[in-house]
Amino acid sequence: MGIVMIVILILIILILVSCIKIVPQAYAYVMERLGAYQGTWSVGLHFKMPFIDKVAKRVNLKEQVVDFAPQPVITKDNVTMRIDTVVFFQITDPKLFAYGVENPIMAIENLTATTLRNIIGEMELDQTLTSREVINTKMRASLDIATDPWGIKVNRVELKNIIPPAAIQDAMEKQMKAERERREAILRAEGEKKSTVLVAEGQKESVILEAEAEKQSAILRAEAQKEKMIREAEGEAEAILKVQKATADGIRMIREAGADQAVLTIKSLEAFEKAADGKATKIIIPSEIQGLAGLASSLKEIVVEDK
Repeated sequence: MGIVMIVILILIILILVSCIKIVPQAYAYVMERLGAYQGTWSVGLHFKMPFIDKVAKRVNLKEQVVDFAPQPVITKDNVTMRIDTVVFFQITDPKLFAYGVENPIMAIENLTATTLRNIIGEMELDQTLTSREVINTKMRASLDIATDPWGIKVNRVELKNIIPPAAIQDAMEKQMKAERERREAILRAEGEKKSTVLVAEGQKESVILEAEAEKQSAILRAEAQKEKMIREAEGEAEAILKVQKATADGIRMIREAGADQAVLTIKSLEAFEKAADGKATKIIIPSEIQGLAGLASSLKEIVVEDK
């Protein structure tokens, strides 16, 4: 009898423990009582009635990602391609999610395939390949509206891969290759053009610099020649002054020595001869000296030829 009581007590304890439920973070429990919806448990500690309450569904409230297999679609210009999509969704209403649709993931996959076919069917191949963002936006809006009765919110839809037929891929690769070659040719031509322009500009600057250098050189030569002529003229003038001074000093000394007028005249002629120095072609001699020397009274000039 005591053993039976112990067993019964243990069973009661186990039943009571099984009635205690702890809902973790980012989860929700959909509860049923006698087969009918009783409520939704959020995060925390909860107690349920034994035998009549049960957890109908454990719902994950985190954002979930589903990668669907590639789906065949046909464009407006009758090109068949395969596109696989990635859907980011989150459960916002656990009750609707539990009772809205039998298999939510399968429902989203089929809805994604039909929506994608409808959108791609209105676009041509080139537009499809260059309008991923437009397709993503349209699909997200359509799926979000369609899944709202199921308690699901579609946050994002991305086209993972767009796989055109092999013939289209070959044509696209050839087109891309031709485009790359065209750009390369354009870049090469632009580079050669810039190089030619730079060479021409360099030659132009070189000619300008050479002309400027020749100009400066000519100016310096002219200035040097001018300075040379000035120094020569100054030297000649200084030599003449020295000769005249020496002559004047000699005459003064002769006078002081008591020489007569005839001697002074002869010395004056010798001074004029030295002043000519063999370079002058003509010397002007005063008439008084000419008379004293015995020359004709009408003769005013004596020409001394260079020896």
